[in-house]
Amino acid sequence: MSKLYNVAVVGATGLVGQEFLKIVVQRQLPIKGLRLMASPRSAGRRLLVGEWELEVEETTANSFHGVDIAFFSATSEVSRELVPSAAKAGALVIDDSKAWRLEPEVPLVIPEVNAEDLQGHKGITAIPNCEVTPLVLALWPLHRVTPVRRIIVDTYQSVSGTGALAMQELTEQARAVLDGHRATSHIYPHQIAFNVLPHVEPFLGSGYTREEMSVVNETKKIMHEPDLAISATCVRVPVFVGHSLSVHVEFVRPLSVEEAQAILREAPGVSVQDEPSVNLYPQPWTAAGKDEVFVGRVRQDVSHPAGLALWITSDNLRKGAALNAIQIAEELIARNLV
Repeated sequence: MSKLYNVAVVGATGLVGQEFLKIVVQRQLPIKGLRLMASPRSAGRRLLVGEWELEVEETTANSFHGVDIAFFSATSEVSRELVPSAAKAGALVIDDSKAWRLEPEVPLVIPEVNAEDLQGHKGITAIPNCEVTPLVLALWPLHRVTPVRRIIVDTYQSVSGTGALAMQELTEQARAVLDGHRATSHIYPHQIAFNVLPHVEPFLGSGYTREEMSVVNETKKIMHEPDLAISATCVRVPVFVGHSLSVHVEFVRPLSVEEAQAILREAPGVSVQDEPSVNLYPQPWTAAGKDEVFVGRVRQDVSHPAGLALWITSDNLRKGAALNAIQIAEELIARNLV
């Protein structure tokens, strides 16, 4: 009989937490006991997870006794405060926040790319930013054939990346504008309905945002390429679910469109949708609810002989967060690292 595990989900009532609980049931993670945790305002709520009806607990430093695997989908502040307590209690932590991603001793993992980095973990692992995962998942199989030299990426990020209140704000603003009223903004500094904001996370002194530098630094870490040239612009768009990326990539040697498409069709976790003549290309609307990272509009970069341009879309709540965390747990279990 295969081993069963006691699992805790911190942030169980949030968007990613809710997606996580759906996927746990779908993929039948080997769970013996499941505990749902959240902030004090959500404690006491009851949630249905498969055949279980469970009460949400308040998360404290003493919540992790007897827990084998703890999934964290909370703020960076909560993760910084409570992840060490969970690890000290013996739980293997898989964290979704930015708190631990760039710590040298914490594996930052996309299982299809660098699962071997899980070896030697010290009780804490991390998943990448929700736009880094589709970027690296699509580029990694190409990089293995001919190394990537430079990446320019522009992201078009849905409001679900900010949380449920941002989705509510988009709905309310769109309704107000269509009814001829003025939209009011609380979550974002400006109206998001019928608008785009080149502003995801705070600006830094360099002129880049914190999110943009996360793309740069996390991509380098996952690909084990500290000298990789990469620049990012992150944009918030009025889409509910699904992040999209426009990518221009320069390789050490030229890679034809046909060769790149063939490589991507064989890549795990990637689905090629690339037939512009019949308007087939990735869209956030059709990627929502799907596990794959969708790649299309693969074409030669007319500005560089060894360059390609491509368009990538994925569900930021699934592969960008919850699914990737569960796949890390599955990989840890398969490698007897729990």
